[in-house]
Order: sequence, then C-alpha cells, then structure tokens
Amino acid sequence: MGSIDLRRMMLFSAALRLLLVVYGEWQDAHMKVRYTDIDYLVFSDAAAMVAAGRSPFERSTYRYSPLLAFLLVPNSTFHRSWGKLLFSAAGKVVQAAFWYGLIVHFRIYPIIYSLPLVLVLSKQNISPAGKPYLWQWSFSQTTSSQSSDIRAAKTSVSWTGPWVFIRGIITRDTVLFGFLSGCMFFLWTAIFFLLYGWDFLNEALLYHLTRTDPRHNFSIYFYHIYLHHQQGFSAIEKLISFLPQLMVQFALILFFAGDLPFCLFLQTVAFVAFNKVMTAQYFVWFFCLLPLILPWSNMRLKWKGLICISVWMGSQLHWLMWGYLLEFKGWSVFIQLWLASLLFLVANTFVLLMVIKHHRYSPIFMPLAKSGMAHARKLE
Repeated sequence: MGSIDLRRMMLFSAALRLLLVVYGEWQDAHMKVRYTDIDYLVFSDAAAMVAAGRSPFERSTYRYSPLLAFLLVPNSTFHRSWGKLLFSAAGKVVQAAFWYGLIVHFRIYPIIYSLPLVLVLSKQNISPAGKPYLWQWSFSQTTSSQSSDIRAAKTSVSWTGPWVFIRGIITRDTVLFGFLSGCMFFLWTAIFFLLYGWDFLNEALLYHLTRTDPRHNFSIYFYHIYLHHQQGFSAIEKLISFLPQLMVQFALILFFAGDLPFCLFLQTVAFVAFNKVMTAQYFVWFFCLLPLILPWSNMRLKWKGLICISVWMGSQLHWLMWGYLLEFKGWSVFIQLWLASLLFLVANTFVLLMVIKHHRYSPIFMPLAKSGMAHARKLE
C-alpha cells in the first residue's frame, strides 16, 4: 500500500464534512425526515438557556455535561450550525490523562477504554529505564521473525495468570494516569455540581447508568423495555441485560489489548451492538476509528468486503423500514421491529467476527519477555 499524504487527507476530510453540514441544512429545510439528530436541537436549546443565564437542565431531556452547552452558545448568537462545525473539527501520560478525564466527563462511555490504556502502560512494555518500547507499527509486510514475535506477544497477553496480570498493570505510569484522569473527571463534576446541583448530577451522569428508553431503537432490549417501562425493572433484569456487554468487553480486551487501535474499535462496536439503547448516532463512535484499522486488514473489498457492507447496511435498512412505518405511518409493527433488531445484532456480530478474522494483529508495544527487543526501539 502506498504512503498517505496526511495534509491532503485532512483537507479532503474537512471539505467533505463542510459539504455534509451544508447538505444537512438543506435536508432539514426541505424533507420530512430530518438530517440533524434530535439531540443536536436539545444541545442548541440548552445552549440558548445558558446564554440567557439559566440552567441548561431546564431544557427537558438534556442529559449531558453543562460544558457542552457552554461550548454551543454561539448556536444562538452566531449561527445554528456552529456546533456542527465544532464537532467536525473536533503523547505524554499527563497530557493523555488530562484529555481522557475530560472526554469521560463529556461522554461516559469512553470509560470502557480505561483497561486497555492501562495495559499499554503496564510493566510488560516498560524497560528498566522506565521507557516503553515501541514496536515498528506498520502495515507493511512483516518478516517471519517479526510474525513469530507478534504471535508470542499475543499469546502472552491472552493467557497470563490473573495474579501476574494484576501485578503487571500496577506501575507508576498506570497509577499516575488513573489518578490524574480521575481528578480531571471529578474536578469538572464538582464545578458543575456547585453551579447546578443535583439536576446536573442526575441528568448528566446518573441517568446514563440506569437509562431505560421506552422508545424504539436498534437495541434488542427496546421491546421488553417498552412493555414493562411503567412497572420498572428489578436489579436482576438490569444485571442480565448488562452481563453480555460486560463479558464481550473483557474478552476483547483480553485478546486484543496489545493492538490498541484495533482493540478500541472492537470494544466500541461491541459496546454499541449490545447496549440497552442504540441509535444511529452511536455508529459514528466506531466509524471514526475505521481509518486506524483498515490498513491492517487482509479483507478485500471484492467480495468479502462487499458482503460485510451489504449485510450491515441491509439489516439496518430493513430495521429503518419498520421504524418508518411505526414512527411516521402509525402502524403497529412492534414485533416486526423487534425481530429486525435481532437481525441487526446478528449482522453486527457477523461483521465484527469477519473483521477480526481478516485483521493482521499488530501490537504497538512488544512485551519485553517475549520480543527480546530484536525489532523494537525506545520511544523517545
């Protein structure tokens, strides 16, 4: 594969995003089905309240950090697309911890990345001098000796005992990363709790831990939630819906943590597919990670790539057909929509397994005990 011109790629992506923003404005004004997600309107309303000196939580269904509303104040003073442009534009342990803590404050779900990030900073990858050894992370063809080291590294990560595993992840850097990112998260939480009290805590944080959305969505749980929403749910029911997601997350981390970008992609796809609530905006969470894994895939667009795309898009369009009939036509098609959700979960699982099968495992850091440091260099 040829080299990638980063500057040209960034310019192209910026132009494409700007074009989509302009098209979105046109579709919102001329078509019945809106391009802009309803959550963006909620953000904009909350930002307008902040601009007027009021609490963003006075806007019903606003369940995000107040910091988001502050950033979108120009939506009401400059242009309503300000936030879309902002979202489109959107090394060291201390810097990484700062940004990670801030991101988790914004959106709770990136907490799932904490364990693989800690594993990257673990003792397996740290030299006696305290420097991590960086593998020559490249999608070029590897030598037989490099492939042997990679297989050994993958095996060592996957099958180390629990006690060895726990001891290996406790280092100065992992403790520092956890402490600083936690401080950043709780700092912003404390600031906005002082400003908005329990409204902020309940709407922006606690709500997401106990969320049971009765409206139809891609999740396989939506129909059960719809039928029993008024009666509430027992602790056992909540645990049963959470366990599959938790088990899949741990399995992916256990086997793929060494190949960090690939692990984060798999985690995100699995988190979305098995979540209690899943809407189309969630797909963006893993789409943005695709460029980091595609160069390491052996899957060709013809035919397996086209099969994966067709299965995923076809099952989604099938669901959208029933969703349209329910939402816009008022047809009673809840059972058909739920069956479409089951089919969509099968499609997500199939595509995930195909991606795993055709991926070239490419760890960023090689464990010292297995690599012999023959093909690694210090990260300066």
